[in-house]
Order: sequence, then structure tokens, then C-alpha cells
Amino acid sequence: MLYFSKLRIVFITFISIFFILIASSNLFKFENDLLDKKINLGLDLQGGSYLLLEIDNTPVIEQKLQNLTLIIRNYFKKKNIRINNLKLSNQKISFSVDEQFKKIILDVFNDEESEINPYYQRFKSHQLEIVEENDIFYVNYSRQGIIEIKTSSQDQALEIVRRRIDEIGTNEPNILKRGNDRILVELPGLDDPMRIKSLLGKTANLTFRFVSNNNDSFGVEKLKYENDIDEAMVSKRIILSGDNLLDAQPRMNSETNETVVNFSLDRVGAKRFGKATATGIGKQLAIVLDGKIISAPVIRDTIASGSGQISGGFTFQSATDLALLLRSGALPAPLNIIEERTVGPDLGQDSINAGMIALIIGFILVILFIFLKYKIFGLITNVALVLNLFLLVGILTIFEATLTLPGIAGIILTVGMAVDANVLIFERIKEELRNEKNILIAFDSGYTKSRTAILDANVTTLLAAIILFFMGSGPIKGFSLTLGIGIFTTLFSVYFIARLLTVLYVSKNKEKQGII
Repeated sequence: MLYFSKLRIVFITFISIFFILIASSNLFKFENDLLDKKINLGLDLQGGSYLLLEIDNTPVIEQKLQNLTLIIRNYFKKKNIRINNLKLSNQKISFSVDEQFKKIILDVFNDEESEINPYYQRFKSHQLEIVEENDIFYVNYSRQGIIEIKTSSQDQALEIVRRRIDEIGTNEPNILKRGNDRILVELPGLDDPMRIKSLLGKTANLTFRFVSNNNDSFGVEKLKYENDIDEAMVSKRIILSGDNLLDAQPRMNSETNETVVNFSLDRVGAKRFGKATATGIGKQLAIVLDGKIISAPVIRDTIASGSGQISGGFTFQSATDLALLLRSGALPAPLNIIEERTVGPDLGQDSINAGMIALIIGFILVILFIFLKYKIFGLITNVALVLNLFLLVGILTIFEATLTLPGIAGIILTVGMAVDANVLIFERIKEELRNEKNILIAFDSGYTKSRTAILDANVTTLLAAIILFFMGSGPIKGFSLTLGIGIFTTLFSVYFIARLLTVLYVSKNKEKQGII
């Protein structure tokens, strides 16, 4: 019915004014927290860094195979089956057994419920493959086993990368999977890309080990200090790892006036650290990060508090980055930067200008067409279109959404759909006026009978936008987001704002001939 209650009129007016104010916060500064929100600009509009990272899974596979050799040895030892010449080479485990045990070995590895070779219901395939050549068994990861390892490493690496970037405070980063061994990182507005590259390029595998001599029963290895000059023999026995860290923060040592990193350990780590320092008084404790010694202080006393200090001639920035790396955790595998692009703010501004010019030109042409075609009702439609844009921008502002160049394209498409809805309504009203003398009834019938076509068009478009949002990524999501929100604002502007203005005009001019 062509009737709006006072309450509905007040509601429409309030909504319109509210979203005009919200949208205006992108141009003006407001002190209010609600109004002091802005739309974030994407990489293509603001500039920033684009990084494509590739996960090097070779060390992960090697480590898993090393662990597997111990599992194989211990498992068959319990079964009283002697494993001969067990070794790992070229990502393959090789061993031999006596003839009478060969079938047992194959049955153990091929059993669906094998304790050594996990079975994946999804792929109907084992994690490991075993073949016999010249009385020697060779064990390596199957294709699906490799996929499982890569997927797991990628999930872990993605979470660690997200933590590190979030710790820096980068606004609206875009971190996505690519395949099963790559990660895409988009950082809009980044002003220090070298720091990000440095942080993401470090595995951050932290260990505490004693500086030892060649007589250490666990074995020793020669490691370099961070200056790549000095060296030290370090025990292979890991006293403590980064997994036991609870927190790490940069601090200024008041006694030495140098920047250090204070760390705290969990209950298990504190117990191990206390025991190690109690028995190692007078020894050097090497703090090793990614295979290099940060520092190797001499233990003076038992440290039972579960906290400690890392020193190494840090600047405050380097101490902050080290603390960040330790808090975020170690990467499961090294990350290599295989593609890097930097979008300058000037190029981003050019994109904004081009998008806004396209939006303005398209908007002006639409306004002129509608006005020339429908006169006063075209003017009503144009007012509704302007308010529709304010509604759309206001909603994006409230959620502090990220606007991309495809997002601007979605806004332009929204304007087109709003115009299409109004054209359908007015053309339907013209048809009703040919058969109906009562103008009010004709207008009411026009709105009512065109509703199905308008809803069908908008609902199908909304479904497409939803699919694009959940299945797409990056710019596609930006396009689908603005398009999806634009559909709701379009329906509101057509059936509430434009209809209200139409009702007010028609009610006062119902006796006028040739009203449309």
C-alpha cells in the first residue's frame, strides 16, 4: 500500500542521516568512537608489499624420516625381529631382515591398522610406501603422505606467519594459501618491507645447549656465532627448546645499560632449566637460534624462577624482532620468498583516481538518463541512488572493511542494479496507468507487481556474490563484498527511500494528468 506511518518515516529518516554521518567519517575527523571509523584501502589502492612464500619441506621430511628410523628399530625389536643395516639416505629408509621375517615386515607396513604406517580413509592409501629390491627394503613417503606433510606444514606456517604479522600491527593483511606449499602475503600500506622479509625469512628455531668438548656423549657440532666469524663446539643435546617459552619481551638492562630480551618458561621448561643450571654451574650455555649462537653466557647460579635473559649486543629494534619471533613460535619449515612486488602509494592513488572517475562518470550518466526519462520521478530515483551509496559506504565503514579496485567495480554495478530496479517499477506503473484511472492504485500495483522480478534478479545476484566471497580470494572477495552489501542497500533504497518520496509526491499531485 502507498502508505507510510509516521514511525516508519522517522525510521527511514534516522537510518539515512545515520549512514550519511558514518560515511562522512572517511572525509572528516570525528571525536566520537563510532563515527571515527574509516574504510581500509587494499594493496591496489593504498600501495604496499606483495610476497609469495614457498615452504621448503625437505628438512621436515628428513626429520620425520629420522624419527621413523627409531620407531622402526624399536617396534621390531619388541617383536624380536632383528633389523640389519638400518639407515637413511636420499629421503629413503633402507634395511634388511632375515628371510623368514620378510612377509611379517610387509604385512606390518601394508596392514590398514598398522602402528607404523598410518592409514588414511580419505585417500584409501598409506602414508608410507615399502618396496623390496635385492633383499633390501626401502621405505619412503607415499604421494598422499607427502601431501599430508605439506598440508600440515602449510597450516602451521600460515598460523605462525599470521602471528608475526599481527604482532607488528600491520593493518588488514591478506594471508592466503596457494597450492599446498605456498603462502601469499599482501600487506597494504607497509612502510618497512625489509623488516617483514627478515621476520618471515627466519625459522626461529630456538634451543639451549651446553658449550662442550668432543667428549660429550650426545655428540657435538661446530656452530658459528651471529657475526659468522667466531665458532664454538656445542653439544647436540637440547636442554630446552622454544616450545617451552611462554613470553619474550625486549627490555633495557639497568646494570649494563644494554638492550636484552627477557623470557619466561612454562612449568616443564622451568623445571628443566632449573635442573640444567644447577648441574652446569661454571659451564657456558649456548643460546642457539636457527643454527647460530646468539650468546653463550657462563652459568653463575641455579635459575629456578623459570625466567631468564638473552643478551647479544641488540639494538632495541633487533631485540623487539627477536622477542616477536620467539613469542610467535618456530616455523615448521623454512620459508623462501619466490616472488616479491611493491606497489607504491602513487600507483595506488592513480588506481583510486581512475576508479573514482569511472564511478563519477557512470553515476552522472545514469542520473542524466533517469532524469530525462522520468522527470520528477527520475529526480526521486537519483536522490535514492545517492542515499544508496551513502548506505553502502556507511556499512563498509562500520565494519572497517577493505576496499579494493574490484570493490569499486562492485559499487558501480550496485548503482546499475538500483537503476534497473527503479526502471522496472516505473515501466510497470506506466502499464498500470493505461488500465487504471486511480493514480494511487496504479502506483501501488506497479510497486507490487514488479516486486517478484526485482527480488529474483537481486537474490540470484546475491547468491553469486556469496559463492564468490567464500570460494574466491583477494580482489574477488572485495568485489563480492561490495556487491553483496550493495544488493541489500539497493532494496532498502528502492522500497523505502524512493517509495517514500514517491508516495509524498503522488499524494500531493494525484489529480495531475500525465504524472509519469
